[in-house]
Amino acid sequence: MSEIPARPTKSEGPSEDAPLGDAVWQSSPPGSIYDYIKVASFSIGPDGLVDQWSLRAEQLLGIPAEHAVGTDPIDAFIDPDLRERGQRKMAEILDGREWTGVVPFRAPDADGGLRTGTGRGTRGLAEVYVMPTRTEDGEKAAVCIVVDVRVLRSIETDLAASQAIFGQSPFGFLLIDPDLRVRRANQRFASTFGGTPDDHRGKGVHDYLPRAEADRVSATLRRVLESGDSITDMHVTGFVPGSEERRHWSVNLYRVHSGSGRPIGVAWLGTDITARRAAAREAAAARRNLALLNEAGARIGNSLDLETTARELLDVVVPGFCDLATVDLYQGLLVGDETPAGLADGSAELRRVAYSSAVSDAPLHGAGERVQLGAVHHYPFNSPCADALRTGRPRTVPAEDGSLVQSTLAVPMVAHDTVVGLAQFARTKGSEPFGDRDRDLAVELAARAAVCIDNARLYRREHERALILQRSLLPPGDPEASGLDIACRYLPGEAATGRASEVGGDWFDVIELPGHRTALVVGDVMGRGLRAAVAMGELRTAVRTLAQLDLEPAEVLSQLDEIARGLGAPGGVQQATRAARRPREADLSEVYLATCVYAVYDSVTRRCTFANAGHLPPVLVEPGESALMLDVPPGLPLGVGGEPFEEVEVELPEGALLALYTDGLVESRDHPLDEGLQAFVGALTDPTQPLEDVCDQVLNTLDSHHGEDDIALLMARVQGLPTESVGDWTLPREPRSVGRARELARAQLLDWDMEPLVDTTELLVSELVTNALRYGEGEIRLRLLLDRTLVCEVWDSGLVQPRRRRARDTDEGGRGLQLVGLLSAAWGSRRTPRGKTVWFELPLPGGDTQLTDPAEALLSLF
Repeated sequence: MSEIPARPTKSEGPSEDAPLGDAVWQSSPPGSIYDYIKVASFSIGPDGLVDQWSLRAEQLLGIPAEHAVGTDPIDAFIDPDLRERGQRKMAEILDGREWTGVVPFRAPDADGGLRTGTGRGTRGLAEVYVMPTRTEDGEKAAVCIVVDVRVLRSIETDLAASQAIFGQSPFGFLLIDPDLRVRRANQRFASTFGGTPDDHRGKGVHDYLPRAEADRVSATLRRVLESGDSITDMHVTGFVPGSEERRHWSVNLYRVHSGSGRPIGVAWLGTDITARRAAAREAAAARRNLALLNEAGARIGNSLDLETTARELLDVVVPGFCDLATVDLYQGLLVGDETPAGLADGSAELRRVAYSSAVSDAPLHGAGERVQLGAVHHYPFNSPCADALRTGRPRTVPAEDGSLVQSTLAVPMVAHDTVVGLAQFARTKGSEPFGDRDRDLAVELAARAAVCIDNARLYRREHERALILQRSLLPPGDPEASGLDIACRYLPGEAATGRASEVGGDWFDVIELPGHRTALVVGDVMGRGLRAAVAMGELRTAVRTLAQLDLEPAEVLSQLDEIARGLGAPGGVQQATRAARRPREADLSEVYLATCVYAVYDSVTRRCTFANAGHLPPVLVEPGESALMLDVPPGLPLGVGGEPFEEVEVELPEGALLALYTDGLVESRDHPLDEGLQAFVGALTDPTQPLEDVCDQVLNTLDSHHGEDDIALLMARVQGLPTESVGDWTLPREPRSVGRARELARAQLLDWDMEPLVDTTELLVSELVTNALRYGEGEIRLRLLLDRTLVCEVWDSGLVQPRRRRARDTDEGGRGLQLVGLLSAAWGSRRTPRGKTVWFELPLPGGDTQLTDPAEALLSLF
């Protein structure tokens, strides 16, 4: 025993450096196949009796050694029916023959206790291997090895199952030893990497994977071997022999143990997921593209501004789709041209309206040079960008030498079969180049943006036309009126808010009436757009026409109401005539509703008559008093019909300030109407300032109160006609009043130092007074008014209006009104509450208008 080396401790374990065949001694074996099989042994002496009984024999057969030694194994363990045969075999064994067979036996009881020789136990089968031997004295003996057949069958089943799983698995299966070498590979792995399974024995991961990837996998294998923690779905990337295609595998790793629990290696179970990864990338790309399209639908087109819409496109694609992008739009379309020259062949000028980059110092180019934002440029005819514009199809732009950009798509922006511009999408070096799917997405994104841009272009064109129409219908320059100082403001919605909005139907007007009277009008057609502006123009024209008829304010609104009911239906004003005959049957869906306040101011009496059709109340500021809203019955809006309008007459003191306005000044979505009205009234704190300053102060004060609607503001300060500028006389109804009227007119004109007008005025006054005596009724009133012009009025109680006619050569009369028309700047007649008034107007001397000589006018009539 002296040659036996000292036993190492259990903690030392076997040395990995021990040469093959060297004995390794351990105090406790680490586990072996024998532990798993549980082999039992005993020996039989020359007398055929058991002379040695192992501990495993006690466990397998359930008989303690003290009961087994010295017994006949045939009698003790074999069923009685087989004893005779067993004795013959024993004799043969003791005669020196080997024997192997399966022998029934009684196994231990279920409780695992050892039998004492009296217990029956359970029946079992044992595979017995008997080997002849000799004792020290040279006598024949035998050694028996006994294994439970159930354990053997279990081992066979486990081996068969293991072999089936290992060999028939559709996954690549490796058993890697503690040295990280392949101990065993299955056919699936070999079919992927070539050769037979045996060819892969002894290889390491560096034989299959690139260095960096192999180092990562090796570290993971060591961690699994040391910790026992399993790894699932670890992605490994590499190449297979004979192919340059990058492959991807999903690998599961777990530590493998022996029957006793000793780690003997790592199992590698791998499957090729290259196709799955590609499909996942495709699915991810599809989800990304869908998300981009959804985002584009939500973010592009929220504005009707061309440049804003282009920027919205770039906000969507950078950096989610590309690293930098630009949008160029045809310059001609931006300025309103329908088909700019050169558009068809792609050579027309473009303006860069949007640029976005997620990478610094990586601009896109045009015509070989850098194009700044807002710059106008064009692409050379043979360039990919010009070709894309010309054909309407996307093109790939080659990368320039030294540029950070490696892949660029030039995508025409097509809306309604019309190319409106070009979008360029670029990816820098290090990003994945554009593929076919990316090209399709770029076309879709550009098309969506193009439709929105084209809509914005069409809206801009309509908006500009509507503004031109609207402004053309407003009073030109600064309106003037007798006895009034006028100031006004008109702000379209986009000017008021700084954002694009549809043009509205707000309007105001200042209309001079006979007798130094002035009509002040402010109105608002409900709705927006070109049709609202057209309706506003028709109503404004109708107001001016009705005002010249010198109708009362309430009657003017009644006539406007009938007209408004026909504006929305085919036939326009003709529809209003039918609606006037059956006002209760008018369909509100076919009309444009409008609000309007109409006021007539008389500079002689300083009285103002108001009528209101659903409009906001006028605001009056008297000298030394706070501003207040006049109590004018609002009435119904124009176009509703069915109700009469009321009039309110107010006397305005000298210096009083009157303000008419539309709701855009005082109402918005963020501020209620009452708040805006109070703010407006509060802004009129110092009405003594110049009217232009008062208007500016109001707009600046109410800047936070108005919304997207148009604003119309009309302000007038009362400057009544002085008493000394009015001549007013009452004449009896008798022939001598004609001469008296001439005398009074002459004296008044001389007093006013208007001698150049005396002869003409005398002649025309004579004609009007004569007509009043001949065709009128009641007493006659003569009034002369001197302001910016001279106005002469003759009043009587008759209701018959004078009518101008052409006299024949043989007629002695009938030429009076013709003479009035020839010598005066304007003339006419109007109804009064007590009759009628016939008037004429003469320009003051010293102006550009030349006075007609009365004698020449008389001669021209004959």
